[in-house]
Amino acid sequence: MHVVIIGAGWAGLAAAIELSRADIQVTLIEAAGRAGGRARRVETQGMAFDNGQHLMLGAYSEMLRLLHIIGVPEARAVHRRPLRLEMRTPHRDDMCIEFPALPAPWHVVAGFAQAKGLTGSERCRALALCTKLFFSGFRLSKDLSVADWLHSARQPVRLIKTLWEPLCLAAMNTPLDQASAQIFIQVLHEAFAGKRRDADMLFPRMDLGTVFPEPALRFIRENGGVLRFSERVNSLDISDGRIAGVATRQGVIRADHIIIATALNESLRLMKPHPLLHDIGRQLALLHHEPICTVYLQYPPNIRLGSEMLGLLEGTGQWLLDLGDAGHPGRMAVVISGPGAHMAQDNATLSDDVARQISIHFPHWPAPSHRLVIREKRATFSCQTDVAAMRPGTRTPVTGCWLAGDYTDIGLPATLEGALRSGVRAARGILGTDGGA
Repeated sequence: MHVVIIGAGWAGLAAAIELSRADIQVTLIEAAGRAGGRARRVETQGMAFDNGQHLMLGAYSEMLRLLHIIGVPEARAVHRRPLRLEMRTPHRDDMCIEFPALPAPWHVVAGFAQAKGLTGSERCRALALCTKLFFSGFRLSKDLSVADWLHSARQPVRLIKTLWEPLCLAAMNTPLDQASAQIFIQVLHEAFAGKRRDADMLFPRMDLGTVFPEPALRFIRENGGVLRFSERVNSLDISDGRIAGVATRQGVIRADHIIIATALNESLRLMKPHPLLHDIGRQLALLHHEPICTVYLQYPPNIRLGSEMLGLLEGTGQWLLDLGDAGHPGRMAVVISGPGAHMAQDNATLSDDVARQISIHFPHWPAPSHRLVIREKRATFSCQTDVAAMRPGTRTPVTGCWLAGDYTDIGLPATLEGALRSGVRAARGILGTDGGA
């Protein structure tokens, strides 16, 4: 059996790993010059950066499993830290929740009960919502926006602004009044309803390209996989409803199966000429995109945040991350999720705005010596209400043609874990070990 995987992002790499370890012949084709997709290393100004910061949880079971398979111990790849949500405002109306080492769900109860900066009423309302989620099995009878869901659950306005809205933006990259409550609840379920360690934060010890794509490529190559970079698939070869191969500038590559593991627009381009794939194309065309901006600020090496991550309220930047433990002393990353006025600013204005915001919270820090803005205008699909109806499954009507990508129907927003799960699901569909593919 020969499988061609189109796209060497995290979904395509996951599929290639799963197939390679089952002794399936794999050819991985990537139009860019390196692997990683939207979670890759970018080299500029003589330095290496991630093209965006990705928050990772202990609940990322597929990521941890795949790292183990390709020989990357968790302790070498990431720092594991108990979840600590510290949110700061310019006028010191701050909030901090720490989830102690107690069995689930008691870590949630203790976290809210001991939260700093919340009133007694706010603690009670948060705990009431969490209790309702546990007893409902984390399911809604009908999807609605996160904003409507929180209002129906009688969450105080300040609690929404201080806690739920930042969490929603971080997890979904979609504004509160548009984001799917059911998918947000699924994120909460994965983080808080299982093992306590599922709620831990995983902070990379190195850039994302070194954490996963590079060792993944080594594993695939060592297990007989063929890697073809800087080569674009021009078309799919489909005959009598069955995949026959793909065509590139270098010629036709025959295959028994293909996995389309490309970004949405590229997937649509490949499927458009084929009537059997038109229904999936119509689904994908309904999906919209949301941006993510990351502003990197370089401070002197001795400058430290005191924790890996800090939430920022009432300003442009939303999350401040200290990359010192990732091998970049003094480098801070400020993440801005979703749309907003910042998208109309040029990079110099935006970085100045963010640097001023940081100086309010840390007035003793000097001005940053270097600044870099990385914008991913199509970073994620918009995880809006009822988006599940727009997300295709892994199997397509064309025999031997499969889809992988965070946009497929895996029940999660656009995350690294979602991409990995989709790739594994496609591979297991080919192997016949996942009846739900």
